[in-house]
Amino acid sequence: MMEIDASLVSVAVARLCVEANYDIAPDIAEAFKRARDAEDGGLARRVMDDLLENAAIASEGALPLCQDTGMAVVFVEIGQDVHVAGSLTDAINEGVRRGYEDGFLRKSVVSDPVARVNTKDNTPAVIHYDIVPGDSLSITVAPKGFGSENMSALSMLKPSDGLEGVKKFVVETVRKAGPNPCPPIVVGVGVGGTMDYACLLAKKALLRSVGSPNPDAFWDEAERDLLGRINALGIGPAGLGGHTTALAVFIAPYPTHIAGLPVAVNIGCHSTRHGTARL
Repeated sequence: MMEIDASLVSVAVARLCVEANYDIAPDIAEAFKRARDAEDGGLARRVMDDLLENAAIASEGALPLCQDTGMAVVFVEIGQDVHVAGSLTDAINEGVRRGYEDGFLRKSVVSDPVARVNTKDNTPAVIHYDIVPGDSLSITVAPKGFGSENMSALSMLKPSDGLEGVKKFVVETVRKAGPNPCPPIVVGVGVGGTMDYACLLAKKALLRSVGSPNPDAFWDEAERDLLGRINALGIGPAGLGGHTTALAVFIAPYPTHIAGLPVAVNIGCHSTRHGTARL
């Protein structure tokens, strides 16, 4: 049995909140460069250059990539042979509190969705727990801005709609989103499960590295086809037109009921931030 003190979790979460908001991931940066080279229009190229310059300034100057430093979404994989000494949930929220305070990150969370009173420390986080084999603890912090989050969608399709119905819904969701989620975007798609689980699958799909293939050949082909259809919309970087509306489409499937075909789309902005630590 591995014992981990909850204070170590707070330290890791605080660090991840800052790093994810300051430093663009290498896979995203490389995708920006490829997208820039693929554009034949001067305006689209300039937007991609601006995004790369913004990322460099943020990293070098210890500044947030974006003024919307997001609501902290935290994915925790707990080894079944791990014991956390102290409250794990409290430790995660303490880490978010410290990270957003020490990193001078905007506090965007309100305590009630209708009363709208700011909690002033960006807590509570949205936390998802998974029990996995082993004796380690993995924590992923994904700050989620709401310019992209607000463009997400769910549809309870009929089984007869099939794969083509899934694709049409995804493309239409991106079309309706237009420039609002700060393209070029990353598109997470959850297919199957139940209504709530499809949404979780879509959000977790955004954690994949841009350029990574889907391990299932069927869904890999679907991802590549969807990416082509989405980029053919011509929304382009910053919504100003171009070939690159999306950097990637990631699909996460799951078994479902014979009577349903839940599909959720969770859109990540151009920086689609996340960072992981293992204790």
